[in-house]
Amino acid sequence: MAARPETIGSSRLSYKPPKAVLFDFGGTLDADGVSWKDRFYPLYLAEHVNVDRDRYDLAFYAADDTLVAKRLTGTSLREILLLQVSGVLEELEVHDPGLAPRLCDRFLKDTLDKIRTNVRFLQELSRRFQLGIVSNFYGNLKRVCRETGLAPLMSVVVDSACVGFTKPDPRIFQAALTGLRLDPSEAVFVGDSLPRDMEGARRLGMHHIWLVPDASVPHVPCCPGDLMIESLMDLREALL
Repeated sequence: MAARPETIGSSRLSYKPPKAVLFDFGGTLDADGVSWKDRFYPLYLAEHVNVDRDRYDLAFYAADDTLVAKRLTGTSLREILLLQVSGVLEELEVHDPGLAPRLCDRFLKDTLDKIRTNVRFLQELSRRFQLGIVSNFYGNLKRVCRETGLAPLMSVVVDSACVGFTKPDPRIFQAALTGLRLDPSEAVFVGDSLPRDMEGARRLGMHHIWLVPDASVPHVPCCPGDLMIESLMDLREALL
């Protein structure tokens, strides 16, 4: 069996404290390690959209790709969520005019509740570190940050649709570091995706912390000894 990464509860960072902490957005700042795709699926089932997981995943990716191609710079968070849900329902050939707004608003409420909680902690972190976001998004991440109260805390916000690179391409991480005038060794990246967040940071030589829904379940990290957390609040023990 592969060795498990150490959790925050048992270890602090094994390297020099960073000057900056960079975060993913979806699944990280708005949820405890659960992606939009995985968060939405039970909401569809609760609304009696009886779709198997494989078909749902394909519909989600198709809707997501359509939005990315549009580069919706001025779109609000609710608008992007509504477009995403509408795209999924179209792919699934589900015709219910009231369903998309219901799914969108339920998801949005949970998202805003989590972000409000995390903002209070990020305010604490911002007194010690420069903060930033690096996300595969739709071109509207800066607007979303303004809407949710994240913007004043962030020294840099990098949206894949704006820079032309998507994680795990190390160039999207480098864009954030260039904005901060830091080397990869001077920052740590926190994200929920092993293939996008952890792998991308690793390729650039940046330290990384993996946010997972349940750290008690065995996970195989991309690097030996990687820290694993269940909540952003767990960063307090590692960083502060």
